[in-house]
Amino acid sequence: MSREIQVTVDAHDPAAAARFWAEALGYVIPGPPGVALPAGADPLAVWQEFLARIGVPEEQRNTRAAAEDPEGRGPRLFFQQVPEDKTVKNRLHLDVRAAPGLQGEERMAALEGECARLVALGATRLRRVEPAPPLDGGHIVLADPEGNEFCLD
Repeated sequence: MSREIQVTVDAHDPAAAARFWAEALGYVIPGPPGVALPAGADPLAVWQEFLARIGVPEEQRNTRAAAEDPEGRGPRLFFQQVPEDKTVKNRLHLDVRAAPGLQGEERMAALEGECARLVALGATRLRRVEPAPPLDGGHIVLADPEGNEFCLD
């Protein structure tokens, strides 16, 4: 029997991390429990209002956030605030499938396009790895705004 998973990410700014990854993956930021999000509303702003209404102190309102697959297929991402900096390469990283079924220059062009979009959202491009058939179709290594490495492949 397979298990559903949640990927938990340590962050200084959980709301910003959730916003980045929601945009990167086509995910959504869920609203607070029992609150219907109005059309076009910023879910993080709705969360701030909700937390204020239930008495959460302002300094504790950005200690966690989440991003979810709107179709319910991918894992939920949970971001939790931590005080320490990321000091070394992360031991687990996400591979974002940005060019499924493509090969060669067509694949790399698709990866470059997605890389440019993510850099505009706050990612940092680290390096490009050229295709080396038959085992490596090529990929681009980036870091999210918190410095966590991930690959476009």
